[in-house]
Parts: sequence; structure tokens; C-alpha cells
Amino acid sequence: MKKVFLPPPTANLATAILGMWKLTSREDVDAEGKIHTDPFLGKDPAGILCFAAGHFSAQFMKRDRSGQENMPERARAENNTAGVNGYDAYFGTYSTDESAGTLTTHLEGSISHANIGSTYVRDVRVAGNELIVQLHTTAVDGTAVTRTNTFSRVG
Repeated sequence: MKKVFLPPPTANLATAILGMWKLTSREDVDAEGKIHTDPFLGKDPAGILCFAAGHFSAQFMKRDRSGQENMPERARAENNTAGVNGYDAYFGTYSTDESAGTLTTHLEGSISHANIGSTYVRDVRVAGNELIVQLHTTAVDGTAVTRTNTFSRVG
């Protein structure tokens, strides 16, 4: 699996991630460097993450959801959540491992019942007012990809 460059782990990661973050880019790249677009959320989804006192919430949405109203629930990809009608939202608790540069989330609630109770580990870095979240998952066609979500601080 091709790993997209990440800076070294963030010092004081637990403190650095606190606040509200708005998604600025989302990219899925396979081992050959080919970019894949998730049809469920589209090329340029909207998204927001909030971290406070060991709790988090996340929301992602396809910008144009017209025609999505009766879309069946998206099957959960490897190491990833499932959403409904071009929308994915979940919340729960989290912990950080500063030396590994990882964030572990425990989902207590979700728009998709299939996600409730799931635990995910992500590589996370904070560089200035930018939050980078990286994970390994699969594209719709089953191709292994590295997903890099980049957020900017909004609060």
C-alpha cells in the first residue's frame, strides 16, 4: 500500500486536535498512485470534525445529494464507516497515542446502525491550523487505497 507522506507525530496530540475542523480535501490513492473517487461522497465532500474532552463527532456529506434520497445504505468498506443517502455521521469517544501519532475512535452513535460499537485507528497529524487524518481502506471496486482527509481549524 502506498503511504502518502505524513510529517512526524505531533507533540501534545491530545491537546493539538481539540476544537472544530472543516474538511478541505479528501483523496484516495492506490499503490500505483491512481486517485479514486468515492461515488457515495463524491470528489469534494463537505465535512466537519469536533474534538472536546475525550468526545468527538464527525459528519461528511456529498455536496450534491440530489437523487440520493432513496439510495441504499452504502456497504462498509474495509476499515471505514457506512453512510446513508450521501451522508455519513457518527460520534463517540477517542484516545490518542502521541508516540505512534494515532487517534483511536470508539463509535457510540452513527447514522448507520452497522457502525455503532466500531473502533477505528487513524494516523493523525496537526501542522499549524491543519489536521491530517490518514487511513487504509478500499475503493468501491475493492482496490486498496490510502485515504488522506485534510481539515483546517475553524474553532
